[in-house]
Amino acid sequence: MKSYDDLLAKAYTELPELMQGGERFTIDKVKGHLEGSKTVISNLKQIAKTLERDPEHLLKYLLRETASAGKFSGERAIFAAKIGAATINKKIKKYASEFVFCSECGKPETKLDVERGGISYLKCQACGVKKPVKSIK
Repeated sequence: MKSYDDLLAKAYTELPELMQGGERFTIDKVKGHLEGSKTVISNLKQIAKTLERDPEHLLKYLLRETASAGKFSGERAIFAAKIGAATINKKIKKYASEFVFCSECGKPETKLDVERGGISYLKCQACGVKKPVKSIK
């Protein structure tokens, strides 16, 4: 008969591998390049899809935060200034903390709703909390 330690070691070898890292929700880094004095981001719509937010809302936030003009041109976001990828990634993290992650439970399962009067609310699908968020003009 096998010992307890042998059986335990065998059980550990038969377990599936654990996922690396503890994050189940990750935000992609921006992919882009400079074209003259403009910054072109090719995956901003994909990042917005990951965050489950309107790409126009995310772009408007980034334009305001970087004090730049810009627009979507097809799948690409074009900023009318030279902006480093690290700066844009930092602003996207800030956007996620303000408009995606729940302030109570920290989970990303939220919806952004605009109610009458034009007030925007972040409603958490996990814990049920509802809090107002600033609007982006």
